[in-house]
Amino acid sequence: MKLILMMRFMQKSKFLMALCLMACSFLSYSQEFQFSNPEDEGFSKERLERIAPVIQKYIDQDLTPGVLTAIMRNEKIVYLETQGYMDVKGKKPLKEDTIFRIASMTKPIASVALMILWEEGHFQLNDPVSKFIPAFSETKVSTTSDASGKTGDLVDPKRAITIRDMLTHTAGLSNSYIGNKDAYRKAMYQPRPKSNSEQINRLAKLALNYHPGEEWQYSAATSVVGHLVEVISGKSLDVFLKERLFTPLDMTDTHFYLDNTKGGRLAAQYKPGKDKKIILQDPGSEKSRFITAPRNIFSGSGGLISTARDYLRFQQMILNEGQLNGVRILAPSTVSLMLENHTGNLPIWLTGPGTGFGLGYGVIVDRGKSGSPLSKGSAYWGGAYCTISWIDREKNLVGLLMTQVRPYTHINIRRDFQVLTYQSIVD
Repeated sequence: MKLILMMRFMQKSKFLMALCLMACSFLSYSQEFQFSNPEDEGFSKERLERIAPVIQKYIDQDLTPGVLTAIMRNEKIVYLETQGYMDVKGKKPLKEDTIFRIASMTKPIASVALMILWEEGHFQLNDPVSKFIPAFSETKVSTTSDASGKTGDLVDPKRAITIRDMLTHTAGLSNSYIGNKDAYRKAMYQPRPKSNSEQINRLAKLALNYHPGEEWQYSAATSVVGHLVEVISGKSLDVFLKERLFTPLDMTDTHFYLDNTKGGRLAAQYKPGKDKKIILQDPGSEKSRFITAPRNIFSGSGGLISTARDYLRFQQMILNEGQLNGVRILAPSTVSLMLENHTGNLPIWLTGPGTGFGLGYGVIVDRGKSGSPLSKGSAYWGGAYCTISWIDREKNLVGLLMTQVRPYTHINIRRDFQVLTYQSIVD
């Protein structure tokens, strides 16, 4: 009898502990953002309930380990859900304070950092990059610009590469997985550079795939953006971001590398196997390269780790035209400029028809051609680990999905979440 009573007490204690943890997690968000009844913000609660089952199917089929989804409207959280695991083998539930690798979602952050310096009068968007990084004054263009990776005859570019070209991926650069992949991989990583400066100077010696401004190609350009921040400010990128963005916006869990005190919150990262079911690639522990790797490279292209709370704060700052909770990062006119389409009618092959590119963000130009539920003018970007976030100025909305699987071409979870978000809006 005593044993039964003890077991019941332990079960009750575990339940109370779980409730306490949930309350603490909720409190941490409620201190930052106000939660709102979905109906008060133009959502159907019944339709919002469609999201979780769709996400859960991906988890149940072992296509992704765990997923956090969040929707904010009118600066209020109307939906916040965690499902699955941050560590499948250890059965560690994914939590609201889980730390994720955000990869290319670093790009909007690095772009904002550079635009802070633009506002201070340090450069103009049409200034040549070589003004600040002289190695780009010698860059040539290959007559072979297809995906074969071959280098043809080299010619002078028709014009200099501008800072705008770097921000919009129209500089002519490639990267380590498109175009002349081997050359880029060697330049960027082999041997491992000792600094951003060394890496970018290597990059500048490679032939461009096309003349600046003539094509759009997703590339290592934002790595150059990050280094421009360093050259112009005189500070390493990690220091500049911390001083000018992360500390003012209270983004307390956004870093390039973690110390051991936060290692237990880093989600494990997975990849699809031959049967598309996930297998472990990088552990969410002290063994992760985000804790143990050398700390001398801080890339504007990717590499940041962050939480949902932090990234929501960053995106809400952008949606608020450059300010959050009385802290101004950018002027409204600068934010508006960043979210304009700067690439005209150039095909944005990565995201498909109906899309353009601003200064650090993809933008929806034509909803019909894109097939996207996002409003015209919405700005978005994702990361290689299947994360994505977007800003919808027409709906005054921020959406966010965080998970950790790479590559993710076997799942449509990001687009599913976007569709499910917008079908929930009824006003």
